[in-house]
Amino acid sequence: MISQNLEIAQVGNPILRQQAQYVTDITDEKLQQLIDTLLTTAIDAKGVGIAAPQVSQSYRLFIVCSHPNSRYPDAPSMEPTVMINPCLVSHSEEMVKGWEGCLSVPGVRGLVSRYQKITVEYLDRYGKLHQQEFTDFVARIFQHELDHLNGILFIDRVNNSEDLVYNNS
Repeated sequence: MISQNLEIAQVGNPILRQQAQYVTDITDEKLQQLIDTLLTTAIDAKGVGIAAPQVSQSYRLFIVCSHPNSRYPDAPSMEPTVMINPCLVSHSEEMVKGWEGCLSVPGVRGLVSRYQKITVEYLDRYGKLHQQEFTDFVARIFQHELDHLNGILFIDRVNNSEDLVYNNS
């Protein structure tokens, strides 16, 4: 199936500040097409994750697709994972600061504190429930994308302006 990339909503677009709606019909053909398009859009944009609100679709759906690329050369490799109606079940006490960027906030990176270890639940594109534990960079991606579903951007989590840098990636 060939899917065309969607335009990525940029900071200032109101959809990025809204609570996304729960997915009720996973078998819906338009939802399945959206999943395919999110996958190609994230990879083509050199992202390690993308949430439906970033392509102006208000659904609790995102893709985690960690892989080394020019934006994140040290990212671990994992199969792209579709996460529908994801939730954070538990987390470590330990929080770790790390640099984050966002396809919706181009040219900016911020130092953000995230839980180092998390347990999550989500439905896959076939409706099967998964529970997984993530650590480090992949845990960071999950928390970043989950924030998108709640109308939060990483720049909201930066403690002070000294933790922001501007670049071209």
